[in-house]
Amino acid sequence: MTGEHTVTHPRLAPRRGGGPGTWWSKAWGRAVEESAFAVAELRRGRALARAGEVGAIAVDSGSALAAVSDGDDTWTVTVSVPVLDERDAATFVELVAAESGRVAALLAGQLPHALLEAGEEAGIELLPYAGELGSTCGCDAWLDPCPHALAVLTQLGWLLQGDPFVLLQLRGLSREALLAGLHELATRAGGSGDEGSGRADEDDPAAEDLAVAEDAALRAARMLAALDADPEVDLARWW
Repeated sequence: MTGEHTVTHPRLAPRRGGGPGTWWSKAWGRAVEESAFAVAELRRGRALARAGEVGAIAVDSGSALAAVSDGDDTWTVTVSVPVLDERDAATFVELVAAESGRVAALLAGQLPHALLEAGEEAGIELLPYAGELGSTCGCDAWLDPCPHALAVLTQLGWLLQGDPFVLLQLRGLSREALLAGLHELATRAGGSGDEGSGRADEDDPAAEDLAVAEDAALRAARMLAALDADPEVDLARWW
């Protein structure tokens, strides 16, 4: 897997558990639990994850690849998640731009619950359910997912706990694609001028909503420019 926007996350050190978790990482964890064939396989997968037996995880659009050591053997595991179609991806970008603070929250490692709710209202399910989690492994286990795949899925939950872009990339919307989409919205909003939709009609709710989205997109563009100039800039000042 060598996609243009593949992100490889370094091998995680052994740990006792995944930490307190966030609401979205817990939702991911529930999906992983429900995908397991039996408790024994789930426990074995978690044990491998906690022992640090999962190598670096390469996350790409719709899939993640890692090697998992189990005793004297090492197996190559690929897990998969359905990606958003082009229309849903574009709609999600618009939802991020529609409210001030959403892009800053994502870049700061947060996944606003209101953003997921807005997505669900638009028919976009970002967090996967058990049946959407696919996997392949080189081992001879007949279960799907096998303990090695469950180990990778467990560690993916740990990764997305602090970086929601792991989830977005698995759904086919990389960090680069999201920011490019926000930039395009901001460019359109900035070029609309007085004759564009940036001048909302107070009696037209749709126009008011569009004006809010344009304002948020423009703020996002200014913030991204600031990040390019100084990666340590305080994101809160732009909102």
